[in-house]
Amino acid sequence: MTVAPDAAQASTPPSSPPPPPAPRPRSPRLALAVIAGSMLMIVLDGSVVTVAMPAVQADLGFTPAGLSWIVNAYLIAFGGLLLLSGRLGDLIGRKRMFLAGTAVFTGASLLAGLAGSPAMLIAARFLQGVGSAMAAAVSLGILVTLFTEPRERARAIAVFSFTGAAGASIGQVLGGVLTDALDWNWIFFINLPVGLAALALAVPALPADRAGTGTGVRRLAARADAFGAVLVTSGLVLGIYTIVEVESRGWLSAHTLGLGALAVALLGGFVARQATARTPLLPLRLLRSRAVVGANLVQMLVMGAMFAFQVLVALHMQRVLGYGAAETGLAMLPAAVAIGVVSLGVSAPLIARFGERAVLLTGLTLLLAMLALLARVPDDADYATDLLPLMLLIAGGGLVIPALTSLGMSAAGEEDAGVASGVFNTTQQIGMAVGVAVLSTLAAARTARGTAAGADATAALADGYRLAFGVGAGLTAAAIVVAVVVLRRPPRPVGR
Repeated sequence: MTVAPDAAQASTPPSSPPPPPAPRPRSPRLALAVIAGSMLMIVLDGSVVTVAMPAVQADLGFTPAGLSWIVNAYLIAFGGLLLLSGRLGDLIGRKRMFLAGTAVFTGASLLAGLAGSPAMLIAARFLQGVGSAMAAAVSLGILVTLFTEPRERARAIAVFSFTGAAGASIGQVLGGVLTDALDWNWIFFINLPVGLAALALAVPALPADRAGTGTGVRRLAARADAFGAVLVTSGLVLGIYTIVEVESRGWLSAHTLGLGALAVALLGGFVARQATARTPLLPLRLLRSRAVVGANLVQMLVMGAMFAFQVLVALHMQRVLGYGAAETGLAMLPAAVAIGVVSLGVSAPLIARFGERAVLLTGLTLLLAMLALLARVPDDADYATDLLPLMLLIAGGGLVIPALTSLGMSAAGEEDAGVASGVFNTTQQIGMAVGVAVLSTLAAARTARGTAAGADATAALADGYRLAFGVGAGLTAAAIVVAVVVLRRPPRPVGR
């Protein structure tokens, strides 16, 4: 209803008009390409380094314990800063946060490629994690506010999901090829042209932020929950650090139990703070949605299980079957193709027709079958007959990730899209970190027991990996139970 200026002044105090909605960019597809390209670069960087680690160790003189920090430094910064970055993006502008994160990641990639010492490489990897968190935390928020029509959004999420589901497999291929053909430095240098192109295209392609720079700074000062930010960031960083150190420290060590308890206390304090804060960092209304809670719980379990495929299958090929780095990467390529075909060409129509829940359960069933069968793979497995048919079942991931993404963002409004994206990405990283800690520890312990009992070293390794695949199947089965119980009703809009 329109009110005359004099009547409005008489009845209500003057206030600033609400900011206009962000204009839709001329080419939403170009904006989607920029977001997906940047995310593919970030996801690739998380896996491309794993194949090159032996070469990095030989060149820079890493100790065996120090080598793991090439991965851990990135994971701690990335997982610990996602939620904070998502909320800051809501306050100061998601486009600004995306551009800043991409710039930090690209600059850190240059430093990593030029690293001449372990300390310099670890510091550069930490900075890469910071930049990745800044860009990744707001990417889904930009996407869901850019594509509002259900079919358009489903297709866009399918493209975005492909970068996460297939990126790890593509990274292993690329890491092996670059390391063998050039040098390990090029796994980082390859990010420079991609990052610079993303920055150049993002400026015109992404929708403009609603507030100007000055307004954004004032909004940040007025609305940011600084104490909540300290609690959640320190709790996440400490928790992820504790998890990644489990393999070397042990689950029942004073280090793990003490720091784990502190991390839980910090995160508990954060939740209590959000219930009373005037401007919470994480509006708890998001957690009243069964779809959001269920999607994030399922994602943590699935990401833990997917580690068994993304990393342990590659290790099985190299350490049990004797494949080289490039050969392993190429052997993983059909899995990436399967995920890509399903996520890009099949998931969106299926979600539109049958709904996210049905598509999610179908994909989880395929992943469960794959991991259960991998747990029975023989020591002398033949690639064409024993591994390839099972690896193609990873196509279920091309159904799972888009469905989870749609559900995880279903309760996010315009003002909360960044923090919802940050929550979704955070649970993904926590799931991966727990998967690394649990599955690798169990596999190593089974291998050690087998070797101590006199088993052949290769056979003991294979037995350890089979145990990890079996546990991954158990995590997937638990994800199916959560999906059936928690997601038993279609998502409904969340009230204020």
